[in-house]
Amino acid sequence: MGKQDSLESRIKLVKERVNAACIVNGRSPDSVALLAVSKTKPIEMLREAERHGLKQFGENYADEAKEKIQQRPALKSEWHFIGRIQSNKTQTIAQHFAWIHTVDRIKVAKRLASHCPENKILQILLQVNVDSDENKGGIEAGKIDELIKYVLSEPNLNLRGLMTILSKETDPQKGYSKLRDLFNHLQETYAQELHNWDTLSMGMSNDLEVAVNCGATIVRVGTDIFGSRVKQKEF
Repeated sequence: MGKQDSLESRIKLVKERVNAACIVNGRSPDSVALLAVSKTKPIEMLREAERHGLKQFGENYADEAKEKIQQRPALKSEWHFIGRIQSNKTQTIAQHFAWIHTVDRIKVAKRLASHCPENKILQILLQVNVDSDENKGGIEAGKIDELIKYVLSEPNLNLRGLMTILSKETDPQKGYSKLRDLFNHLQETYAQELHNWDTLSMGMSNDLEVAVNCGATIVRVGTDIFGSRVKQKEF
């Protein structure tokens, strides 16, 4: 692998893109976290990424992620679950992840709360389906209030904000603006209850600049850091 296509150079380039997008929009580069999407990637690659300054990793498959996390307990990485949540994986997810981006049903929130280890607080984002794509997870904006009220009722779930995954047909500017507007609306509606409402997880390799423009505080980048992925199905 040539130096220009090394993992180090790709990480540097993505960080430069995030920083440039922040500057263009009058934001501090520290206001946007870079979440490295590491699903299907070997542990050795993650260790190298850590050496080059990445400390937050996003995983889609609970069992694969569990193996990685258990291999490196001494390291300081922060683990985010960003995949669709299967009910039979909630215990694994609650025990091994700090952040969960894809809560979209009360049933899932209940199971995460019940499996959360004692003295641990899970950082929760609600996944919103902003474009009504049946192939994507997420709750519809009009149905989110009941879910918010339930998550707020669980002491070991800390509700931090919203997340979305856009369909390929959705214009990123419109989709991310819609999520930002919902975020602001909910912040006003639940001003007395949302004490840590500070996170918008949106934007990936191909549209992170648009996401930063729309207020993203976490961008999820996989391909432009680790290269293309092999599709995997979890049973």
